[in-house]
Amino acid sequence: MRNGIQDRFGMALSTSSAAAADTLDEGMDRLLSQNHGPDLKFQEAIELDEGFALAHGCLAYWYQQRALPEEAKKTMVRAQGLTSGITRRERQLIEAISLWIFGRGSDSIALIKEHLSEFPQERLLLRLAHRLYMLGCSGAGSPNFPPEYLSLLQSVEAHCTEDWAFWAEYAFAHHETGQLDIAMKLAQRSLDMNPSNAVACHSMTHVHFERGDASSGEDFLSSWLQGFDAPASSYVHLSWHLALFEMAQGKYQETLDRYEKYIRPSVIANSMAALNDSASLLWRLQIYSDVPSPKPWDEVLKIAVPAAEGPGAAFRDAHAALAFAGSGDYEAMGQITSRLQDSAEKGDSFAEEVILPLIQGIEAFAEENYTESVRLMEPVFPQLVRIGGSHAQREVFEDTMLEAYIRAEQFEKAEAMLYSRLNQRESVRDIFWLGRVQSGQGQSAEADSSLSRAAQRWSGADPDTPEIRALNKQRAAKVDGRG
Repeated sequence: MRNGIQDRFGMALSTSSAAAADTLDEGMDRLLSQNHGPDLKFQEAIELDEGFALAHGCLAYWYQQRALPEEAKKTMVRAQGLTSGITRRERQLIEAISLWIFGRGSDSIALIKEHLSEFPQERLLLRLAHRLYMLGCSGAGSPNFPPEYLSLLQSVEAHCTEDWAFWAEYAFAHHETGQLDIAMKLAQRSLDMNPSNAVACHSMTHVHFERGDASSGEDFLSSWLQGFDAPASSYVHLSWHLALFEMAQGKYQETLDRYEKYIRPSVIANSMAALNDSASLLWRLQIYSDVPSPKPWDEVLKIAVPAAEGPGAAFRDAHAALAFAGSGDYEAMGQITSRLQDSAEKGDSFAEEVILPLIQGIEAFAEENYTESVRLMEPVFPQLVRIGGSHAQREVFEDTMLEAYIRAEQFEKAEAMLYSRLNQRESVRDIFWLGRVQSGQGQSAEADSSLSRAAQRWSGADPDTPEIRALNKQRAAKVDGRG
């Protein structure tokens, strides 16, 4: 520590510049609220004090989260070269970030837990723990996320009562563990403290999603986004959530327009969100309509290529597979499956048991071999959480499985899956799917009831959506005496 300078939580900062310390705090706020420009503030802090190791470490963090690994590693090496004479707290913080950047996620988690037991207000490490648990340590998601992450947050709660960033994270952990009412209250608490906090907005959005309340979710999110900084990377992901709300209500044209303006990869470069959000949205559009995606896959394929060429997080690989399968790029699909088969043969049980059969099942689905798709994907689903991501993100794979059941005419399995989902929340699309299943089982009256309920709930849908066309076809068949 130099000159007794502290951050706003009273923790010592090893800098000779009070201005640099204040600027670092500003950058941290932007990072933790997912607003635009934390890197600009970290760079400004470095300009004010070139020897400010923590500012370099935070900038390295930002580069890594933006999928700029070479810049992250270079910047982290610079940060580590400046750690002589800084506080032990700062040195441990930088080391935890470094372990993540250099592919040692499990070691980073272990250090984070140790660090937080002594420094419970270390906001950046709570965020890093979130990323590691959710998107995977060393490429494999934690089978205990989110309960383990929730426990970590509970252990520091008493020390973070005045921190809006903590309440936003706490809300996320609660909705992922199904505690929706608590999650809503915590997210609102965070927003009251910092209205521009995109993490709290994200948590509240998830609550609306898990409740199946697409209309209220759309109202809340569209209003909140009006005051948010569009260049922020989180704007893309929140726009993806808004597109899901629109699609759930049959507003396909609004969905397509939103994709074009805010979600497609050309909107934001060098971010995992660009691949994950674009691929999952286009794949949904494709399987819901049973026709090729109304938007081209070209841009998505360009950023999916690294998954075919080399190892990475399972979450990335699974979404790249959606892009390869959706676009019919079976050469790239062959590359990614060959790589994963090699890993499985070398003893990688996660590759063998989870990610490889999931990707092969997606490929079989695209090839219209639905029985094979079911055979491959079905054993994966009890472990699907291990690929990482939120429930909202993983639902695209659930939907694929469900559609495979229906197209393979395995109606009893589809029915069981649908009732399980509907018991958790009422989704209009699930009601529509249930009608399809009941029709396939010859349950004419039940199918008519389910399809009529879906039609009523979709009264504001675009008239040419796949679901509305199917409903009209069903009604026409009944009028003609054929249904």
